[in-house]
Amino acid sequence: MIAYTLPEIRRILINLIQRYLPDPEHVWSWSRWRRRRQHQARLSHYKRRGYPLT
Repeated sequence: MIAYTLPEIRRILINLIQRYLPDPEHVWSWSRWRRRRQHQARLSHYKRRGYPLT
């Protein structure tokens, strides 16, 4: 997975502090899914353009 980005940290904090309090496990699981998907997209992007995958 990729590292946490500033917008991702901001989104997590906002979701955890909001008035109606969403389920924290849902917030964290969505974040893990999003970061995993971003990693997959990055690898696909590099592979398609012929960059070495390290």
